Amino acid sequence: MAPEEGWVGIEEVAAHLRVAKESIYRWVDSKAFPAHRVGRLLRFKLSHVDEWVTTSGGNYSKPIPSAKTMDARPAIQKSRAQKKNSNG
Repeated sequence: MAPEEGWVGIEEVAAHLRVAKESIYRWVDSKAFPAHRVGRLLRFKLSHVDEWVTTSGGNYSKPIPSAKTMDARPAIQKSRAQKKNSNG
């Protein structure tokens, strides 16, 4: 019989995913991150965390800038600098 998976704390989960503890707290509050409260403490099973990451919960919702957007940034900064210099 295989040993049962143990519970881990938030530090272990953050290290496992290589993210800040604050991210874990935010995900627990807003994204149904798999956590269980034991008194005041949060406890996790890494297998549940890995499953959450590989399903919809781990999707990155903020759009990643395209190359076109990245190329426009220097022009925008130059335009802002020109406006600032012409006003002063």
